[in-house]
Amino acid sequence: MDELIRENNQLKEEIMHLKSLMENYSTSRKNYYEKNKETVKEKAKEGLKKLAEENPDKLKEYARRAYLKQKEKKRLETEKKSVEENIKA
Repeated sequence: MDELIRENNQLKEEIMHLKSLMENYSTSRKNYYEKNKETVKEKAKEGLKKLAEENPDKLKEYARRAYLKQKEKKRLETEKKSVEENIKA
């Protein structure tokens, strides 16, 4: 029994350590993008321009996929609202 408690405490400590490492990692990435927002956006625009020149079909594919994803998201939202309204009624 003591062994299980000891193992449980050890795992809890390990989880806390990993959570703190994860928090530090995500915070540093967030700070980087906040500081370099303009350069990141500029690089993305340049990448899209390069893609449009080299492979316009791929750009069309990306646009279509984004459109379909947006359409699916709207459909799910309307379904969720209708279900909520049915529950209230």
